[in-house]
Amino acid sequence: YTITDNSRINIKVFGMTGDRNSNGFMSTPNIKDTVNAATLQYNNRRVDIDRYRNAGAELRYINEYKIGSLKNTVAAGVRYFRGNTARMQNGRGDTGTDYNINTSAPFGTDLDFVTSNTAFFAENIIHIGKKLILIPGVRYETIRNTAEGRISFNSNGSENKVSNEIRNRNFALLGVGAEYHIGNTELYANWSQAYRPALFSDLTANPTTDVIDENLKDAKGYNADLGWRGSIKEFLFFDVSGYYLKYNNRIGLIAQQRTDGSFYNFRTNVGNSTSKGAELLVEFSPVKALVKNSTFGNITLFASLAFIDARYGDFRVVTRSGNTLTETTLKDKRVENAPQRIFRTGVTYAYKKLTATVQYNYTGDAFSDANNTVAPVTTGVNGLIPSYQIVDVSATYKFTERFFVKGGLNNLFNEKYFTRRAGGYPGPGIMS
Repeated sequence: YTITDNSRINIKVFGMTGDRNSNGFMSTPNIKDTVNAATLQYNNRRVDIDRYRNAGAELRYINEYKIGSLKNTVAAGVRYFRGNTARMQNGRGDTGTDYNINTSAPFGTDLDFVTSNTAFFAENIIHIGKKLILIPGVRYETIRNTAEGRISFNSNGSENKVSNEIRNRNFALLGVGAEYHIGNTELYANWSQAYRPALFSDLTANPTTDVIDENLKDAKGYNADLGWRGSIKEFLFFDVSGYYLKYNNRIGLIAQQRTDGSFYNFRTNVGNSTSKGAELLVEFSPVKALVKNSTFGNITLFASLAFIDARYGDFRVVTRSGNTLTETTLKDKRVENAPQRIFRTGVTYAYKKLTATVQYNYTGDAFSDANNTVAPVTTGVNGLIPSYQIVDVSATYKFTERFFVKGGLNNLFNEKYFTRRAGGYPGPGIMS
């Protein structure tokens, strides 16, 4: 709704209802799905069902104002969200091969999660002179999480129930961005606080083996980056930047021992990590740089390179070996699923209505676990994720601005690779 030429209100109302259902044989890859000798049928499959029911609304007020001759913009508003997830897992499915979610017994896991979130926010684009722009912002969050229901059945048929976990949090997040324009280029910098709230899975540990820290904290941190981007006439575009990400209060499990000698897993905040690196992007057109009016089309060369150094800091690890607890640290270990090098380069050719691109992609190796296991374990869940390189080809032909045909061929040379080792859904095992 436009109030005046310089101010307006924007209101969004949204909702979502959806299910995610699956069934299959979910054992690790080293366990074959074979015919059961007693029943002469395949083993029963596992059925999982998630039901999502979410709704929310956001109101945003935007106002443009002047300080002297310079236009500035302020935006402020409030957002509300409520989400409900009904999670049913470990259902006993049938022994068939077609898809269905029929179960012959109650679900082993039957949980209900509710999240409600209210956020107040404001940011301001401030022009200081003709070249410098500052963009400060603030966001105040209130979050309430609840979890209740059954985690599993005991051997005698009784239920292991979650203890009606409730978490309430209130906090503010600050951030600021800046731009300084130099001709067709600009220097830019950003700094912002971040958080990762404790997830439902963090609040619903197995009551027979795990204990949740009553003082479990949300993970928090901040991100900062500094860069320079811009263009030189029409033939060169570049963007080079560096970044630093701090991730505190990471949540994990450590083994503990009770006074009676029994052991349990304690879910708590165990440490922190840092990620830092640099990114470079450049696009160059030799035709536009050397030829004023080309009759044979245009060629664009492009390349992007990312250097990533993601490592754990002081990160406490306590493991059990027999009746002994051993404490170590993951300090200087690489963070899982974080390759140290990502490189992409290629060429695009455009002539009249035809555009074609060939792109080369390289991704360095990464670890699948925080212990940086190199040799794959028997199940394939942990181990090194090797580097890989692939070539993709694509083309588009435009008949008009509205009608076109496009096609492509990914992984031109049929490179065999995988990008992840999954311990749970939709695994376990390696995934491409």
